[in-house]
Amino acid sequence: MTAVPSAQTQAAAPLLRVNNIEVIYDHVILVLKGVSLEVPAGGIVALLGANGAGKTTTLKAVSNLLKAERGDVTKGSIEAMGERIDRLTASDLVRRGIIQVMEGRHCFGHLTVEENLLTGAFSRRDGRAAILADLERCYTYFPRLRERRKAQAGYTSGGEQQMTAIARALMSRPKMMLLDEPSMGLAPQLVEEIFEIVVQLNRKEGVSILLAEQNTNMALRYSHYGYILENGRVVMDGKAEDLRQNEDVKEFYLGLSASGRKSYREVKHYKRRKRWLA
Repeated sequence: MTAVPSAQTQAAAPLLRVNNIEVIYDHVILVLKGVSLEVPAGGIVALLGANGAGKTTTLKAVSNLLKAERGDVTKGSIEAMGERIDRLTASDLVRRGIIQVMEGRHCFGHLTVEENLLTGAFSRRDGRAAILADLERCYTYFPRLRERRKAQAGYTSGGEQQMTAIARALMSRPKMMLLDEPSMGLAPQLVEEIFEIVVQLNRKEGVSILLAEQNTNMALRYSHYGYILENGRVVMDGKAEDLRQNEDVKEFYLGLSASGRKSYREVKHYKRRKRWLA
């Protein structure tokens, strides 16, 4: 299933706006250099690029998790729902409906799958009945987790742990999820299953998604819009379908060109055109 943006999604005002931010680690290392992007309410936006391009740093800047790694947003601003958020704590953001699903499926390995999901509702104050209703809703989206609900999370498969991490985030009733490399280390069939569920969450629950992903082909199939990062800068952006048809993207990220599929070695050494780095 390919995500197709509705007219309502296209016309929606940005839920998230990142304005020309710079990020520095250890007061020395400049990682992001004037990154700007927008996520509309009800949209799925892909943040693409090679390993080390700055995708994870961008997500952590939005979710305010940089401080734990001695990183700081030194220039620019980040706004969500019309309010500046880059000075708030990560827990403040969760209460406002913005939550990140970290790269690497960070489950609590010693807890059961169900206990992991319930930790996602820790900040809620709407009562046990509402929380249990949302737990049942999570099992509707992730039927495999219902079967594994009593299993210790550390002994479940990589795909089940990724589902647990996403479902745990859903338990906080988010307005927006930041997904960091959800396909990493998973079999292609599982990757497709997880992306299908993400699209369902977007369509049925109205959850906006900012997705950092190295699997460019999969990300552009399921998103509405995309930004490509290179060396901490946005070098290209556009509608997902337009990016999929762009010759530069096809050649460097999808391994395709006008002359057909290229080998990994040819793609690896492909020289990006000067306009990418302008």
